[in-house]
Amino acid sequence: MKNSVRGLLLVTGGMIAGALISASLAAPERAARTVLPLDEIRQFTDIYGAVKQYYVDPVEDKKLMKEAISGMLQGLDPHSAYLDENAFNELQEGTTGEFGGLGLEVSSDPSGVKVISPIDDTPAARAHMRAGDIIFKIDGKIVKDLPLNDSVKMMRGKPDTPIELTVLRKGSSTPITVKLVRAVIKVKSVKSKPLDDQMGYIRVSQFQERTASELAKALDALNKSGNLKNGLVLDLRNDPGGLLNAAIGVSAAFLPKGTLVVSTKGQTADAKKEFLTTPQDYQVVREDAAIAKLPAITKTMPIVVLVNGASASASEIVAGALQDHKRATIMGTKSFGKGSVQTVIPLRGEAKNTAIKLTTARYFTPSGR
Repeated sequence: MKNSVRGLLLVTGGMIAGALISASLAAPERAARTVLPLDEIRQFTDIYGAVKQYYVDPVEDKKLMKEAISGMLQGLDPHSAYLDENAFNELQEGTTGEFGGLGLEVSSDPSGVKVISPIDDTPAARAHMRAGDIIFKIDGKIVKDLPLNDSVKMMRGKPDTPIELTVLRKGSSTPITVKLVRAVIKVKSVKSKPLDDQMGYIRVSQFQERTASELAKALDALNKSGNLKNGLVLDLRNDPGGLLNAAIGVSAAFLPKGTLVVSTKGQTADAKKEFLTTPQDYQVVREDAAIAKLPAITKTMPIVVLVNGASASASEIVAGALQDHKRATIMGTKSFGKGSVQTVIPLRGEAKNTAIKLTTARYFTPSGR
């Protein structure tokens, strides 16, 4: 998989409880040489030495360094993080659409873990978890002071094992207890059905490796049944985001070839890019070629895009591009508003399969929003 996703970026709303995040690998640009802040480094070594000498229990160097790295990244923004071997493997599982857990997309919150979105057809969705819920206890343990990674790990586990979440919900005066059973989560990112009046409906629940090719199949089927003649409803509600190339591919289904979908800006030259509706910007798997072969009606039919407060990142990129190019009417409520891009950078050294997930750019819609 590494080669197939090399050079792609992550645009996702948060972490998936029971996996990690929809993500992809990007080759790290050689770090620019910087002047080391000697005074701050001396202070760090003084604190490091004090912990080693005076802390009540002995602490391994490896643990101290890992916690220092985690704290440094966590202090930047909610989306940057250190990925140990388990988290790194879980991240790769998340992009393929199958993992174990509850099916919750989450982010950090001062009161605990905030639910961005329950994923369709998962234990969380069936238990009626809602966007905006705050998980402040997991199996009776308060989690507000835990790193988000640790809370996510607590929600993971073997399929068919029970878990109890204590949830704060807007409009409820008392905490709500939600009992779930973990499961293997298989996310089908595209669903479709014909509507009345020769219209079609397509839901994209998450942007994964095969989302563009699945969308192409759905559009072909709706066209053959005559259900694109009068328009399409594209449902991006509760879609937390995912892979950037998938967002470009979905946009390419409805926009002319060579159209600007999104641009990114950051410190490095690598972070300053424009992404167009061309195969080199969206094609990862062979089946993605079907996007370029879609019938002409997909570029002209009326489109309504549905969004809500849990529509984030990649789904916002698609909605913004279609809106800016006047290809769609947006309906719903204000979307999540995450305008940043993360790059996953594998680390060198003894610890294999470790990485950092670092915010490297901000993204802009075609009109510069």
